[in-house]
Amino acid sequence: MTEQMQFQGTAVIPPGLEACGAEELSALGATDVKALHRAVGFRTDLAGFYRLQLQARLPFRLLRQLAVFPCRHREELYAGVQRSVDWSEWLPPELSFRVDASGSLPGLTHSHYSALQVKNALVDWQRERWGERSSVDLDNPDLSIHVHLGGGQARLSVDGSGESLHRRGYRPRMGLAPLKENLAAGLIRLTGWDGSVPLADPLCGSGTLLIEAACMALGRAPGLDHRFALERWPDFNGQLWTQALEQAGQSERQQLADGRPLAAVVGLELDGEVADQARANAEAAGVSDAISIQCGDFRSFQPPEGPGVLVCNPPYGERIGDRDALEPLYADLGRMVKERCSGWDFWLLSGNPELTGALKMKASRRIPVSNGGIDCRWLHYSIH
Repeated sequence: MTEQMQFQGTAVIPPGLEACGAEELSALGATDVKALHRAVGFRTDLAGFYRLQLQARLPFRLLRQLAVFPCRHREELYAGVQRSVDWSEWLPPELSFRVDASGSLPGLTHSHYSALQVKNALVDWQRERWGERSSVDLDNPDLSIHVHLGGGQARLSVDGSGESLHRRGYRPRMGLAPLKENLAAGLIRLTGWDGSVPLADPLCGSGTLLIEAACMALGRAPGLDHRFALERWPDFNGQLWTQALEQAGQSERQQLADGRPLAAVVGLELDGEVADQARANAEAAGVSDAISIQCGDFRSFQPPEGPGVLVCNPPYGERIGDRDALEPLYADLGRMVKERCSGWDFWLLSGNPELTGALKMKASRRIPVSNGGIDCRWLHYSIH
């Protein structure tokens, strides 16, 4: 596609993973990539946008910008929405829609009120044009519109993803405090693990970190089982979409990209039912042959022949587990790692600095991330 047919896009990214997200989008062919707050800006064309939707692992959503216009107050927002986009093409009255808003401007400080202004502008325009209006559908709209306010302007975009991209479809059931799949993928990316050395999680829960790692190493595209809102867009290109689907499917392989076999990927989980769930999730994700999940206590964990990468998301006492009961768990975890994992890199997601102190280890890196609204640190320890 030519430069004239390119457009601006925004990827909504978990906090703390913006730089990682920018790297991923660049690797997938996006241009003018820029890390923002909880987002990544980029440029692409339709073919590239389809590729990003199917293959990017870190975004929650990928938005396509339709218009930007000056906006300093609510009247300008109302008028700008009506005149900046050809709504006869994008939103005929038989289609349902929803509006989400972010950011703020003077007099437009509440996102719900800003979204309401946009909704009113759209249905008023429709009534004037057709004498009827679209219905609002918050759960499964035909068109999902996003407005971002800031810097004296409004940016109107449409969401191509539909349901959040973090829902890969392989987790029919989840534990008490599941790690979102896109966050797990980002955490693995931060470790630098590439599949050439063993990866282990001695407290693997439902297996999300290991599954995302195996999918990444074996090129399994995350969006192949997803249903996308962009398929209902007026300029949807079926031929380009089919090509993008074929390309995403062809990226899957049984070994690493350079032809070497995938190193051991192993997990340990104390709860037998949760271990069964993790194995079922790995099978649903298409990577059950690549991951070995055993039922057992992390205190008896025996790592594969090292060196390797150890990842872990133990309970923080925020949602599950009692803090007093968890301190011995962290102490035992630190002891096990130091005794048995010499030469390994250990990465732990911490939502509680007091508990992490019980490891009696000094982190060499502390990367701030957010897990379900909890302020966390992805901690890196080199085990000697």
